[in-house]
Amino acid sequence: MATLNGRRRTELAAFLRGRRARVTPADVGIPEGLRRRTPGLRREEVAQLSGVGITWYTWLEQGRPINASVQVLDAIARTLRLDAAEREHLYQLAEVPYAPRRVADADTVGPEVQAIIDALDPNPAVVYNARYDVLATNASYRALFPLVYLTADWKANVLWQIFTRPECCSPIVNREEELPLLVATFRGAYGRHVGEPAWESFLHLLMTSSEEFRVLWEAGDVIPPGHRVKVMRHASVGELRLISTSLAVTEAPESRIVVYTPQDDETARLLGPLATLEDPLVGCPEHGMKLSEIRERLAEKEPQRIA
Repeated sequence: MATLNGRRRTELAAFLRGRRARVTPADVGIPEGLRRRTPGLRREEVAQLSGVGITWYTWLEQGRPINASVQVLDAIARTLRLDAAEREHLYQLAEVPYAPRRVADADTVGPEVQAIIDALDPNPAVVYNARYDVLATNASYRALFPLVYLTADWKANVLWQIFTRPECCSPIVNREEELPLLVATFRGAYGRHVGEPAWESFLHLLMTSSEEFRVLWEAGDVIPPGHRVKVMRHASVGELRLISTSLAVTEAPESRIVVYTPQDDETARLLGPLATLEDPLVGCPEHGMKLSEIRERLAEKEPQRIA
């Protein structure tokens, strides 16, 4: 239950009146009659169809400080034929927690989004879905994280690449700061997908493949995506201090563009040549391989992705 107050009551009242005027009696199977003055449905009709009292509904539409429950708002939303966006707006105005319908994980983005991230070069940019699968990249991001781009299927995932590679080969320098935040963001998204086979199997795989991930996961922390400083190491360029910023992608549910911008002048200077390296070293000096060698090895197993 939630008590409405102030400006929200006014907005809620106006929204309900507007949606009520839009629904015709014929839409809900009511004969129009000869003496109907109100456009759309009458208040008493909305109340009856929603299974609530006419006095209570009238007060709600007048913006009075009354309580609204999830069940009642659901009934009103059905009567007023609200779509998903309108239903969420109704809940927000009523200050009632909203549980949106689950959506499938996005697995691609349109050419418009690709054009946007391409235009951000030399700043690395990528599109992730909620599970941190990589959906699109620009040239600078591919130079910074080549294995994420080159690897096909579920291995094209940031979490998998970070937690299953040797720490010395990881591009992330400030791991103690960054990895807990990464896992906490993943857990926040997981809450909307509990029980879904794709999420559960991937979570199990991470838990059994990385002790480091398992410990961080069991800490139980949750945070939303946000901007922060990431310190990266590139074997062929050096250390980069990058500010990551997340931007929602409305065409791909629960997906976001992450842009990495330089925090200092030295990083800005190094980003220029990063994407133009012909055959950079991937990993650390001890275990690393030239990009051309990695391409050759992966092409034998995943020609459709490497071609």
